Amino acid sequence: MKTVDQFRAALKGACVQPGEADYDAARTVYNASIGKRPAVIAKCTDVDDVALSVEFARGQGVLAAIRGGGHNGAGFGTCDGGIVIDLGAMRGVTVDPVARTVRVEGGATWADVDKATHAHGLTVPCGVVSTTGVSGLTLGGGHGYLTRKYGLTIDSLLGAELVLADGRRVRADATENPDLFWALRGGGGNFGVVTALEFRAHPVHTVIGGPMIWPLEMAPEVLRFYLDETADAPDDVFGFFATMTVPPGPPFPETLHLTKGCAVVWCFTGNAEDAARVLDRFRKFKAPSVDFVAPIPMPALNSMFDALYPPGMHWHWKGDMFSDIGEAAIRLHVKYSERLPSMLSAMHLYPVDGAAGRAPDDETAWAHRRARFSEVIVGVDPDPVKMVSLRSWARDYWMALHPHSLGGAYSNFMMGDEGVDRVRATYGVKYTKLLDVKRRYDPDNLFRVNHNIEPSIGLT
Repeated sequence: MKTVDQFRAALKGACVQPGEADYDAARTVYNASIGKRPAVIAKCTDVDDVALSVEFARGQGVLAAIRGGGHNGAGFGTCDGGIVIDLGAMRGVTVDPVARTVRVEGGATWADVDKATHAHGLTVPCGVVSTTGVSGLTLGGGHGYLTRKYGLTIDSLLGAELVLADGRRVRADATENPDLFWALRGGGGNFGVVTALEFRAHPVHTVIGGPMIWPLEMAPEVLRFYLDETADAPDDVFGFFATMTVPPGPPFPETLHLTKGCAVVWCFTGNAEDAARVLDRFRKFKAPSVDFVAPIPMPALNSMFDALYPPGMHWHWKGDMFSDIGEAAIRLHVKYSERLPSMLSAMHLYPVDGAAGRAPDDETAWAHRRARFSEVIVGVDPDPVKMVSLRSWARDYWMALHPHSLGGAYSNFMMGDEGVDRVRATYGVKYTKLLDVKRRYDPDNLFRVNHNIEPSIGLT
């Protein structure tokens, strides 16, 4: 296909270009700091459209950015001068409640999955924000509220359907293209356009969840207590630790509005009695200023922060993996949390142990089975003028803590300019095998708008 006009005529979905009325809306992604201008945005309606778009990108020799939910903080769902293969219209979710499996199209968000599965009393391990795209979260590994109980999102992945760089449509699972299936589970968007994912679902309907918040001056004591109390907790117990600013509105008490605090956001999948024993220890240790922990439907917990972080905010985030949080790291967390540069900026420590930590290390490309926490530091604000201060704070915070880390990060918590060494550290000992798979399925590196595994490295 030689021209954009020919491509437009063949595409069933919309083809949007600069100068057209809906171009600015079509090029917009979740992070408002990403303002790239693609030459073509292909709004795919089905796999045929995806294959046509891949063929066009390959034939034209242009960048190809793959957009699922468009939520990626690094802005990998867009590019300058190339084509955006936008799967946003492909959001179908099909649940088999008897087999407990779920088929999800490549443009779906977790809100789409939660709505479909909840009706059957089922859940697929998700993140902590329901506007997140399913494909992007999954390809990075996927951690969130159910990580300690059911493992990473990739640990529930049964198979994937892709369009490869050469235009082939393939399935990857335990028996068909198993090397590709291995790489997809943690290797990011390096290998093709994922048009559908099949998951094992789990019997979760209502959990006991929500935040407890304490004043920031209590953070050292609360964090130490949290680390001790959750070290050997049953898999049903999940809580991520955060430093944050109390939002200025209901349901938070007015006296706390815009005060800095630390929090644990809980998700208990076990019985109420076991949850109460854990929660009561925290309440007796230090009475929280806010205690909103209660029975809550899983979709409601997973969407609790959606309104606080809508699309269109300016973001800069940095991540790392940790085996533990020592006293020096605790002091640094307090130091930088006292300097939160905006109301929405925060630090989160997500547990990635429990069931996720016990999964066989060689089964997936995820390189962090021995980590206890995945950390993210986020500078966030709606005002673009604040981006310099947000970026400076996040980078300084990260640089201070990085020596205490395991060296790599959850790839979904990385920006796009972190360099080859950082990508290698994040993929860790899995990098060499990932490189082999990349060379096999995308030797010309058509899919490089990602934390890229460059196939020419090491070739003569």
